[in-house]
Amino acid sequence: MEYNLADLFESVVDVVPDREALVYVDHPGTGAERRLTYAELDAAANRLAHHLIDAGIRPGEHLGLHLYNGVEYLQTVLACLKARIVPVNVNYRYVEEELVYLYRDADLAALVFDAEFTGRVAAALPQTEKLRHLVRVGTPPEDTPGGPALDCVAFTEAEASGSPGRGFGTRSPDDLFIIYTGGTTGMPKGVLWRQEDLFFAGLFGGDPSGEPVKRPEELAERVAAGGAGITFFPAPPLMHGTSTLTAFIALNYGQRVVLHRKYVPEEVLRTLEKEKVSSISLVGDAMLRPLVDALRGPLRGTDLSALFSLSSSGAIMSETVRAQLQELMPNVLLLNNFGSTESGSNGRATDDSGPAKGFRLHVNERTQVVDPATRVPVAPGETGRLAQRGHVPLGYYNDPAKTAETFFERDGVRWVLLGDMATVDESGVVTVLGRGSQCINTGGEKVYPEEVEQALKSHPDVYDALVAGVPDARWGNHVAAVVQLRDGAGTLDLESVQTHCRQQLAGYKVPRQLVLTDRIQRSPSGKADYRWARAVAVEADTETA
Repeated sequence: MEYNLADLFESVVDVVPDREALVYVDHPGTGAERRLTYAELDAAANRLAHHLIDAGIRPGEHLGLHLYNGVEYLQTVLACLKARIVPVNVNYRYVEEELVYLYRDADLAALVFDAEFTGRVAAALPQTEKLRHLVRVGTPPEDTPGGPALDCVAFTEAEASGSPGRGFGTRSPDDLFIIYTGGTTGMPKGVLWRQEDLFFAGLFGGDPSGEPVKRPEELAERVAAGGAGITFFPAPPLMHGTSTLTAFIALNYGQRVVLHRKYVPEEVLRTLEKEKVSSISLVGDAMLRPLVDALRGPLRGTDLSALFSLSSSGAIMSETVRAQLQELMPNVLLLNNFGSTESGSNGRATDDSGPAKGFRLHVNERTQVVDPATRVPVAPGETGRLAQRGHVPLGYYNDPAKTAETFFERDGVRWVLLGDMATVDESGVVTVLGRGSQCINTGGEKVYPEEVEQALKSHPDVYDALVAGVPDARWGNHVAAVVQLRDGAGTLDLESVQTHCRQQLAGYKVPRQLVLTDRIQRSPSGKADYRWARAVAVEADTETA
């Protein structure tokens, strides 16, 4: 047995086949749900895997998952792993041009997609010559463009046609898993992971809170020796790597995963109570603020006694929101995790992390702050970039130039150079300044948007905010704040924003422009869309010039 994700999953199935593995709520609030044991989920994945093999999809070829959350998503990922087909996440918000780029860049040979995306798939298909096998989940409305005419197999038929048994060939820890980045700061890139590296870097070697396993067989041995009773709820879309990895962490534990098709805060709280969820993962303030509002309003009094931990990954949980959550959930452990598609987990925020001291991290032993030119560790107090060694990706799919720029070897050890600028103090605590690509140079001073956003979000009238640099004849660029106000908030002007921010930030970091918007644009998981924020700020600046 190897550190192969399918082998590891099957080893867990074999020791707890009758334990509940997955609870899926199709339409929150309607009561429609599906429940599968480990044996049932395994058999369902086997059926789809055999269908894909019979359809001529070969080991090493790529399959896209253009899906909302659901049983079919995890079933398809597991089917790919079993058949040694490479799963590739597809952002379901993409329109035709973006889909053509991703389908082609990822060299997709097959695609599993939700029926409501039929029109987009049909429009992109003629421009993606390698994509030859389509499986559709559900039935599109009759008036959907390309609906009935699209040559595809119904998911139910695909599943029914395959054998429920295993009977697969030998797998390898070198089998691949591709996770595409969100593309909010540039074109999406496919991060190419070996499964063994992903198991240790993204899945904590089978135990996020303890010692990684030392042998592949040890994973199932631990599950057999333990018990059931832990329920994980990855609330963000599974199309984002952090959510899929959370689900696999739960499956490695032999525990239960709860899924909702879409994120509806009130229904999330009802499920936390009904299913007695132990651990929920979300992404930053964009998902957390609506949860706070629901707990303060219509869902006040929800029984969260079973909830042990709430974690944010992929975007920062601000100090303001953290304090609000802690008041509403005094017995819940709040975790501000930090990582990336290219590194897996890097560390966790300190208790004193916030606008006053910055976003501070206790990093794992594989993470360092290095000089981006020499790629050696910086001295305490100096600024560098985060880097991680050991179990790191092989590179970016179809992008050798970016791979050479980002991944390197030092003293025989593989490293990845991340985009986050940071400093480290004498005790080893790292302060993350922000992504270098988003750094604003104003009058020769560097301003990182995340730091200003934290200060803005502590204003009582601010619901959400993004910060971007706008070209400025005097300063080169000036700091612009794009702000979404809270419901019921009064007017907010630049002067009051500046007065508030000066209490927490140096003068050159204080916004010189304020743009109010009805809604901050983010990805479905809550990640910032800085290209959008900059475009909005530039347009507003031009109109007032």
